Amino acid sequence: MIEFNKKLIFRKFFLDNTYFFLSTILTLGVIVWVIQAVNFLDFVTEDGHGLGVYFKYSLLNFPKIISRLFPLIFFISIFYTLNKFEDNNELKIFWINGINKIKFVKNLVFYSFFSLIFLYFLTSFLVPWSQNKSRIFLKDSNIDFFPSLIGERKFIDTVDQLTIYIEKKIDKENYRNIFLKDTDDDKIKFIYADRGRLINTSNERSLKLFDGKIINVNNEKITSFDFETTNFDLGKYLTKSITDFKLQEIKTTDILNCYINFFKLKKKSYYEPTKCNDPAIKQMQKELFDRLIKPLFVPILTLTLCLLLFFPKESLKFKFSRMMIFFLGLLIIIFSEFFSTMTTRNFLYFKLSIGIPFLIFLIQFLLIYFKISPLKQ
Repeated sequence: MIEFNKKLIFRKFFLDNTYFFLSTILTLGVIVWVIQAVNFLDFVTEDGHGLGVYFKYSLLNFPKIISRLFPLIFFISIFYTLNKFEDNNELKIFWINGINKIKFVKNLVFYSFFSLIFLYFLTSFLVPWSQNKSRIFLKDSNIDFFPSLIGERKFIDTVDQLTIYIEKKIDKENYRNIFLKDTDDDKIKFIYADRGRLINTSNERSLKLFDGKIINVNNEKITSFDFETTNFDLGKYLTKSITDFKLQEIKTTDILNCYINFFKLKKKSYYEPTKCNDPAIKQMQKELFDRLIKPLFVPILTLTLCLLLFFPKESLKFKFSRMMIFFLGLLIIIFSEFFSTMTTRNFLYFKLSIGIPFLIFLIQFLLIYFKISPLKQ
């Protein structure tokens, strides 16, 4: 019966904390998502995408927001729940029912390791997958970029390798005095046309040009010819936002393989488009830290909050110690962000960033164990 009561008490604590954590992180996550979505609106609509594409694209960035908020919100939720139970004298129920503080700390750390596993899933799998899917989604979406992008007497270079200038728009599909600059590696093509008509169907997306001239520049060789009518294929062009391959999209295993190959096998270009050279490796160190090391600060923050058990409500230093422990936790979070930035400096900082979280965890655990254990509470 006593063991059953202990399980009920622990269940209430962890359910209260989980409810507060989920409600807080989802609320703040949605707020941050809405703020970022406003920026995405400019980013996506400038590339000519519709609102449906914009919504799905911004939604695929939601896991990244949650992963960034996770350590801070988890810390706040544990701090809130511990103080709530202390203020309501509910922690005394633990001690009265024979639950010693060492066991309480162990259960709290065990609970934090479940959160750690979930955070690993977010940072190492879900976030890279969602980032990659968001880019592919933009790439594969039916982009009607031409009518929405083109303005009269404006040079538009949003489309990768293509510059567009139109002097007059008769309507959404017909234009006058068109200038195009097509850049392909060492080749440059200039096209001028008196008139043009947009053809945008499920099978074809092109610009039909009338009465113009094409100038080809290949190294130092220049050729030109006039035309009465020609079709300029728009289907092969992508907007710049969807051609940029980001490190955040790459699988964790691929980054680790690249890292190992750079230092051990000396293969300088393990995969494309991110090459295993010095600048890329430094960015990979930061990415690996954010995915694999930074989540370790979740149990560290949990142990930090266990220091609250040393200062019950009856203690004269209760309010002061509560405030100091909270700021200590915030300092640890800032410290993790600092090391995340420093990993791009050199390999030494990266090695230090790996060892320090384990050292902090060990020191805190030993401090709590030897502080509480003699009390036999």
